[in-house]
Amino acid sequence: MGVVNAFNEWDPLEELIVGKIDGARIPRADPGLHALEFAELDDMAEIPSGPFCRRVLDETEEDLDILAAELERLGIIVHRPTPNDHGRVFRSPDWESDGLFNYCPRDTLLVVGDTLIESPMVLRARQYENLAYRSLLLEYMKGGARWISAPRPRLLDSVYRKPQGFQIAIDESEPLFDAANVARCGRDLFYLVSDSGNHLGAQWLRQALGPEYRVHALDRLRNTTHIDTTLVLVRPGLVFVPAPYVTRDNLPPMLRQWDVVYFNDLVDDGGTNGGPQLSSKWVGLNLLMVNPSLAVVDGRQHTLIRELERRRIDVLPLQLRHARTLGGGFHCVTLDVRRRGTLESYCD
Repeated sequence: MGVVNAFNEWDPLEELIVGKIDGARIPRADPGLHALEFAELDDMAEIPSGPFCRRVLDETEEDLDILAAELERLGIIVHRPTPNDHGRVFRSPDWESDGLFNYCPRDTLLVVGDTLIESPMVLRARQYENLAYRSLLLEYMKGGARWISAPRPRLLDSVYRKPQGFQIAIDESEPLFDAANVARCGRDLFYLVSDSGNHLGAQWLRQALGPEYRVHALDRLRNTTHIDTTLVLVRPGLVFVPAPYVTRDNLPPMLRQWDVVYFNDLVDDGGTNGGPQLSSKWVGLNLLMVNPSLAVVDGRQHTLIRELERRRIDVLPLQLRHARTLGGGFHCVTLDVRRRGTLESYCD
């Protein structure tokens, strides 16, 4: 097993990255931020750009530090990103932006087997977010990992549009996806076609990985950005989904023989700071599997915990008090770099 090795979402975890919240902010308004995160606003000038409030940052820093410490206590190697100045302005030939955060390493980097993939990202503000992981990527490459990057997108104004029904917020003019649009299931990768991932992105990923993997583009599930609050792969044969969006009819056919747990509702904290919310209450499904018998979950999600325990999965209940505000739960704020396992097929 190499320094980088992860084929699914549940094999025993040995090494990962936990995000940081230093300097997190809502970026300056632009058409992409408007379409993806603030489509309910009539005018993008209404986007509340600027730093998140001090309480959100301080409490989230505490929560992330506790998460990192608990994982280390389990014998897992934990890395943290190098802090970035997210208020610094950067430019392309077509636009300029400032940054967002390094709270969600899952969004920008995808690990498939021994390969690290830098995703193209759909928001301008996140184009250089992966610099916080550059020294780690270099060390992994020196250790034998394969390190590739998707084509850097141009992200013209014309790429973005107001999402309506199953028409997503981005067009098909260039390959676009966040890494968190992908859920790994051995040889099968489930790719959510959504406001943060188009069909061209799935095609690029399919061609980059080659015939060893099957990339399934799912385009009738949910337009919301990432897959890990919509299709939560817990272990072979067990998947959790939100009932308002996923039914037997639109569930991927190869998962219909699995134990599918449909959640009709979750505990909704409603946000804790009265500010903007970057995710819905379904972020409560965003769990991290340490191994097939242990899950890190939001301790407030009693229904979720009960369903796990019914299936003899132990629970490590922790908190991310501002998961809705910041748009990420325990799966989002971590990136598994090495799990003890091999490439298998779970859907044949």
